[in-house]
Amino acid sequence: MSGFLRLESLVKRFDGTEAVDRVTLQLERGELLALLGPSGSGKTTTLRLLAGFETPDEGRVIVDGEDVTRVAPVARRFGMVFQHYALFPHLDVRENIAFGLESLGVHGAELGRRVDRALALVDLAGFGARRIAQLSGGQQQRIALARALAPEPRVLLLDEPLSNLDPALRERTRREIRELIHRVGITTVLVTHEQDEAFELGDRVAVMRDGRLEQVGTPDELYGAPANAFVGGFVGSSSTAEVRVLGPSERGVRIALDAIEWDVDLPPGGARLPAGPALLLVRPEALRLTPPDPLAVPATIVSRRFVGPSAVYAARTDGGAVLEVIAPPQAVPAGARVGLMPSRRAGGGIHLFPLDGR
Repeated sequence: MSGFLRLESLVKRFDGTEAVDRVTLQLERGELLALLGPSGSGKTTTLRLLAGFETPDEGRVIVDGEDVTRVAPVARRFGMVFQHYALFPHLDVRENIAFGLESLGVHGAELGRRVDRALALVDLAGFGARRIAQLSGGQQQRIALARALAPEPRVLLLDEPLSNLDPALRERTRREIRELIHRVGITTVLVTHEQDEAFELGDRVAVMRDGRLEQVGTPDELYGAPANAFVGGFVGSSSTAEVRVLGPSERGVRIALDAIEWDVDLPPGGARLPAGPALLLVRPEALRLTPPDPLAVPATIVSRRFVGPSAVYAARTDGGAVLEVIAPPQAVPAGARVGLMPSRRAGGGIHLFPLDGR
């Protein structure tokens, strides 16, 4: 197994429960991997195993060919940015950045050069004498990043580093972090529960649930070809309904929803299920609203969510399924009777899974 950073079958148990269950991952040098999942999925524990704050019950962590599984955190040469930054309020900016360097034995002129280089890296040259309380949230985040990068670590670990920022600042800071990390070329692991953050920052994204990896891939792969209904529902917007698979068709597969038959495309590599009950997972852009039509699934608009140039309509079918559809903001009012059909632009937005979602 190659790769600059490797996690090999990591297991961590707490009180007999496997918080991390045989997680295997590999990152190439300079790659940014986002660990994405809900609370309790095991992503933070996986990061702590990487950092050395926890010791795995099974498995190994390999960096550049070196087994660091039981190496102390300080000896791993990893940098870490914590969720709440962990900056020292009684120290100024320069002293905060110098703190980790001094603990590694860096002093004198070399210490000053490294601090200056770290400040310049995050575009905060000239801020060295400021107190932490004088900085904005975004500036504090960049100082935490500068402190992590100053010792020139082999790997950078980011633990929900943007969660304390307001939405507008978070979006701008995401772009700045991605540009900086790729400019430095450092191998990075990011933990987040925010899909937008994982998609914008990650070269690849690893989706976790209950301590296990559900799928690893690029953002495009996760959105367009989810491995199961959990990934499809966690990544992006989607709706689900129970349908019946009737069999293959010229375009892909023929299904029946509320006794209305649809001939739908499936994404390349999508599972071909046998005839019988199945779970339909569909993206809002993969459906279209029509006037009531014998070929369309009859439904009633129950709500509308405005999202700028378009709106997301929730339509309840006569069979009880609620499906979301993107359409112009004033397409139909709440309570209107409509038909639902696959969009001609649906490519990749319709997925079928066994009823258990696997």
